[in-house]
Amino acid sequence: MQKKMNKKRYQEEYEEGSNLLWPSEEEDEITRKFYRDLSHLSKKTIHNKNKKLNLLQQIFRVFTGKGG
Repeated sequence: MQKKMNKKRYQEEYEEGSNLLWPSEEEDEITRKFYRDLSHLSKKTIHNKNKKLNLLQQIFRVFTGKGG
């Protein structure tokens, strides 16, 4: 189900002279999805590296006589 994206990009001005540009709802949704996908990908990569490392550790333990 696609939610309606209707909030436009807008700018906030502050007394100190700084300005903030806020994204539209569509830009915000795309950015959040990108970082969510990136997070899942990095977790999957770390998990796969741990599996390979554990396999290498097991092989090393067999060769050194410490395997169980």
